[in-house]
Amino acid sequence: QVQLVESGGGLVQPGGSLRLSCAASGTIVSMIVMAWYRQAPGKQRELVAGITSGGSTNYADSVKGRFTISRDNAKNTVYLSMNSLKPEDTAVYYCNAVIKSDAYTTRGYWGQGTQVTVSS
Repeated sequence: QVQLVESGGGLVQPGGSLRLSCAASGTIVSMIVMAWYRQAPGKQRELVAGITSGGSTNYADSVKGRFTISRDNAKNTVYLSMNSLKPEDTAVYYCNAVIKSDAYTTRGYWGQGTQVTVSS
């Protein structure tokens, strides 16, 4: 069984920065793709950023140039560095990972979510 645990959310003023972390634990052969999603009240969950095992990244247009996704394969951890935060970035941020656990099992997992609130 695999678990994803997020941390680093909180309250920040507009223009501020936060760094989210998501650590995977359990039986992990490889983490194929790791990503961050967010869901604001009354809105659908949306992809914020993703990173492959090879380090290729993609970002939502709304966060390009402000957010950076990175990963530490030795620690089975993915990070989201968020700069120049705006009130519209307020949401619950979820970690998602596609993980290979053994020769026959590859599936996606979700973390529990961490709240990010951008407000003065």
